[in-house]
Amino acid sequence: MKFFIIAGAINGFLSVALGAFGAHLLEGRVADKYLATWETAVQYQMFHALALVAIGILMSSKVWGSVSQLNTAGYLILAGIIIFSGSLYILSLTGISVLGAITPIGGVAFLAGWIMLIVAAAKYAN
Repeated sequence: MKFFIIAGAINGFLSVALGAFGAHLLEGRVADKYLATWETAVQYQMFHALALVAIGILMSSKVWGSVSQLNTAGYLILAGIIIFSGSLYILSLTGISVLGAITPIGGVAFLAGWIMLIVAAAKYAN
């Protein structure tokens, strides 16, 4: 509950900070394709930071309670942020193209997290 709200807020903060870093310090220092990759990482991190906050709020509500599907969704989305966005940040800074092979694992974690949120909503939402 509280963990996912805090994790979401931290990731929201990091997304804004990393977005500013990319816009002000990376422009002109990395290739345009890597700057676009950085921006993709920032966007996905922010979208999923908001999802973590929402999951934490849902878990703390008396209606849904601490639903195990929400817990699983939260951890999958957090893993997705770390793997998906993290690999794209490192790829943008280093140009190590093999990291692009890791990114889809984070994408699958995002998808699985959203599926678990759907399952929880179908099961517990009024």
